[in-house]
Amino acid sequence: MTASKTPGTMRRWLLKALVPVAAAACAMTAQAAPPLKVGYSDWPGWVAWQVAIDKGWFKEAGVDVKFEWFDYSASMDAFSAGKLDAVMMTNGDALVTGAGGAKSVMIMLTDYSNGNDIIVAKPGIKSLADLKGKKVAVEEGLVEHLLLLNGLKKAGLKESDVTLVNAKTNEMPQVLTAKDIAAVGAWQPVAGEALKAVPGSKGIYTSADEPGLIYDTVSVSPASAKARRADWIKFIKVWDKVVAYIEDPKTQADAVKIMAARSGVTPAEYLPLLKGTKLLSLAASSKVYTKGEGYSSIYGATKLVDQFNTSNAVYKGAQPVETYLDPSFTNAK
Repeated sequence: MTASKTPGTMRRWLLKALVPVAAAACAMTAQAAPPLKVGYSDWPGWVAWQVAIDKGWFKEAGVDVKFEWFDYSASMDAFSAGKLDAVMMTNGDALVTGAGGAKSVMIMLTDYSNGNDIIVAKPGIKSLADLKGKKVAVEEGLVEHLLLLNGLKKAGLKESDVTLVNAKTNEMPQVLTAKDIAAVGAWQPVAGEALKAVPGSKGIYTSADEPGLIYDTVSVSPASAKARRADWIKFIKVWDKVVAYIEDPKTQADAVKIMAARSGVTPAEYLPLLKGTKLLSLAASSKVYTKGEGYSSIYGATKLVDQFNTSNAVYKGAQPVETYLDPSFTNAK
């Protein structure tokens, strides 16, 4: 007959049994994956994530994410330096950073610009044709440069018909006030600030004239995309909730209030910016991820941007476009 354990013996037995469990729990905590580090900047399709941040939707989705706010160029620099797992950037700029050694994979699309990228001209300049022989400031190699060149071509002009002045996008409002500058290229809300900086100035060409020219993406380092695939899929699934909240008339006011606060403007000032940004649900993005030619396909659009980048010596040699695109994250069930 086996003797029953005394209370003291039972406590010692329980303690011995629980020690390995506690040690395992501590080890699991120590080995817990760090937050996904994501760089974002002042563009409506990226500021939209602020809704999910403020509402705690990533925690609900079971993924730990740390968003870091930057000026756009600085966000790409941080990604290139390996300080971020992902960065919000255009499809064309993903090629630029990749050509420089910081390869990324576009795992989802947030939107395409539908009027928020603007060539802003001073009073008296009514069209792109009026820019012939004048100075135009853009951030060379970035999306406004591409927008300008496409517009000039439609107007029957070449890049050599204008004098390009290279300047940072966030400095364009000040640049436009210079006497010798006729126009600048910028995206909202910076474009709006430029319009205010010079009374009577106006947008003479926008991304609404080139739908699909500029896609905005979540671009992830290949290492993080592979090692944290499950977490990135959870991250992506939050996006549809964000889009629905912004577009639902019942909740749009709250969404705009959140986005405006992040950008440092009033909700009344921010609301019009949504009209120039075509937010893409995951279902809509899935269609864009279909291989094809032209701007309706992310593959075709990115190939065209690659041609622009190489022809303008943004980098040497065409990039392997398809290696930058992975629709499996967006299409994950």
